[in-house]
Amino acid sequence: MNKIEIFLDRLKAEQRRLIVVSSEADVLPTNNTLTKISELENCIAAVELAIQEGKNNKSEKTK
Repeated sequence: MNKIEIFLDRLKAEQRRLIVVSSEADVLPTNNTLTKISELENCIAAVELAIQEGKNNKSEKTK
């Protein structure tokens, strides 16, 4: 696993942690927490895209 995949795992773990902690509370999460979850989702999507582009570039170079 390379560094970018490890970074992706850390982002997902943090997002998951925030969701679990929020789900255990009897009230809705704060706007700050909801924003953080949303921002993490955007980061996750960007990193996944970067990983996919990297794989596509490698496969094009081997052709």
